[in-house]
Amino acid sequence: AAAAAAARGLLLLPRIVLFGDSITEFSFQDKGWGASLANRLARKCDVFNRGLSGYNTRWAKIVLPRLINQDHNAENILAVTVFFGANDSALKDENPRQHVPLEEYADNLKSMISYLNSVDISKRDIILVTPPPLHEASWEKECVAKGEKLNRLNSVTGEYAKACVKVAEECGADVIDLWTLMQKGDQDFGCYLSDGLHLSEKGNTFLANQLWTLLEKKLSSLPRLLPYWHDVDHLCPEATFLGIPTAKKQ
Repeated sequence: AAAAAAARGLLLLPRIVLFGDSITEFSFQDKGWGASLANRLARKCDVFNRGLSGYNTRWAKIVLPRLINQDHNAENILAVTVFFGANDSALKDENPRQHVPLEEYADNLKSMISYLNSVDISKRDIILVTPPPLHEASWEKECVAKGEKLNRLNSVTGEYAKACVKVAEECGADVIDLWTLMQKGDQDFGCYLSDGLHLSEKGNTFLANQLWTLLEKKLSSLPRLLPYWHDVDHLCPEATFLGIPTAKKQ
């Protein structure tokens, strides 16, 4: 595919895929963590948002092969983030539709890592992200407004975060433990969340910085797509872009 594209003169950038639930889907909103990453990598790398609001790992592992596969788009992927758990950790009695048992959650993460490996995405290019902590008072307000009871607990979310970290360690993947990192120190972690579950502007910035710390060494040296505008031969741009020798002007 790359050779055919080159023959047609197509310019294919390396790619990063962001795979997750609503916290990933919303990451391209204004000042979102995905948008921040795309901005840092403009003209160097394409950042694809494959966030699926409301999804858990049980559903994600089924759809992953339809989003990334060896025949079409796995080549030239530099990194994949796998960011699930906020829905899996929902309480079974209050939210059975999204709830996934802890052991199955861990197995599903392993399954997705194994699949990505099978399409030549190495473990060192996979970044797991744990669910962030849950601010129960804020999230309960959201639930009550919908006529529901509080359907998640921070302590339960923490168990899923620990499982995510353990899977990363066992599989040799990188991990960003948001649940732990956001609760360090004396600061109220609620400032990182917009509604008790999803990320606020501060939370998006926090995750973007954590992610960039992992990716910077790998990606900062990527070449920029096409020359700077002031390096273009304005009298014969074909000489710059197509390698055609500059013709003498009469």
